[in-house]
Amino acid sequence: MTLIKSISGIRGTIGGKVGEGLTPLDIVKFTSAYGTWAVNKTGIKKIILGRDARISGNMVNSLVCGTLQGLGIDVIDLGLSTTPTVEIAVPAEKAAGGIILTASHNPKQWNALKLLNADGEFISDAEGKEVLEIAESSDFKFADVNDLGKVFTDNNYLQQHIDKILALPLVDAAAISKAGFKIVIDCVNSTGGIFVPALLKALGVTTVYKLFCEPDGNFAHNPEPLPENLTALSKEVLNKRADLGIAVDPDVDRLCFVCEDGNMFGEEYTLVAVADYVLKNKKGNTVSNLSSTRALRDVTEKAGGEYHAAAVGEVNVVNKMKEVNAVIGGEGNGGVIYPELHYGRDALVGIALFLTHLAKYGKPVSILRSSYPGYFISKNKITLTPEMDIDELLLKVEDKYKKQPYSTIDGLKIEFDKEWVHLRRSNTEPIIRIYSEGNSETVANNLANKIIADIKEILKLS
Repeated sequence: MTLIKSISGIRGTIGGKVGEGLTPLDIVKFTSAYGTWAVNKTGIKKIILGRDARISGNMVNSLVCGTLQGLGIDVIDLGLSTTPTVEIAVPAEKAAGGIILTASHNPKQWNALKLLNADGEFISDAEGKEVLEIAESSDFKFADVNDLGKVFTDNNYLQQHIDKILALPLVDAAAISKAGFKIVIDCVNSTGGIFVPALLKALGVTTVYKLFCEPDGNFAHNPEPLPENLTALSKEVLNKRADLGIAVDPDVDRLCFVCEDGNMFGEEYTLVAVADYVLKNKKGNTVSNLSSTRALRDVTEKAGGEYHAAAVGEVNVVNKMKEVNAVIGGEGNGGVIYPELHYGRDALVGIALFLTHLAKYGKPVSILRSSYPGYFISKNKITLTPEMDIDELLLKVEDKYKKQPYSTIDGLKIEFDKEWVHLRRSNTEPIIRIYSEGNSETVANNLANKIIADIKEILKLS
């Protein structure tokens, strides 16, 4: 059993002992802390609640609703929803914040409480620490019987979300409809099975083949939208002679595509393609995290904009986007953040922008993919002893490569012309994660191996 208490929420496996898994008592404790924090912060006694379709969702939803009521907070329950839909609903309802019950790409035994502020954005590092402090001190007070909160259900935000997407100037439903796309979708038996077909219908797509679209939480495969988990989607695209395949994760904030030839478009290139389309129509800056592909920088600079890197984590990307007034941004895991709609990863707006781009491009998806710079990211890690001073180790690596361009805003990232390596320490284990990128798998792996060899040499000399 696992329970992870972090600044962005509480995540864990269902069951087990209190404090060791995501048990009902843990759910009540952290919901109480968050509800207390949100009311203290805003003076508003209203929270938006939504969930993905995982099996434990209904149970967790009941506990969260009851706890918020017990604090005297009204709950607007969106029911089966998506993370970006809840993010849109929070400011629309002038609520104190929002909770999304989803463990994102984690398997079905996991669930989590994702926590939003009054702007419908993930709470900050400092705010997360405040919530954890309230939880650990049990510093919350419940309402008496006359002041209990009420629960209101609202099933209208699916349509409201779609309407907001259709209203965006860069979304061209007429062009998408005219293109006559045949699309296969894999929604991993979660809420994408409700939202993605509804969006495609609104965009004028009439031929949609559904894979795993029953929102019952029985994930048909590992729910993280990685190539090894999308073999069924790839085969179905070929079987149906479809124009493309679309895959989303359980809470619909990550997005990736399969080309008409069955090959992966690459989740790193979801943001690259959407940004390419946006930048063709609106000059501006872009942002992604330090571990995302350089291709976004290449596309941005080609369009006359400036690329900026942020520390890993959606809240860090959003903060940097606001700082540099970015027109598009996100993360290389298939997370598209389009601020004209809202500041949050949103697979639905990503689908609408990508299909508009593809319709206007007028060529197969594989040709579009080949038009972008070709990079490969290698992901490795090195395990150290618990007593090792990892910060000191990273400083020695930094000193070794001090003549190269480098960044220390999130671990250590070193650039070598158009190649780079990013070293990040784990917050929970004596591990350094090593991400490297080059123009081929061999180049990326060789770069990672070189840095690993450097680390081992430094350890020998220590």
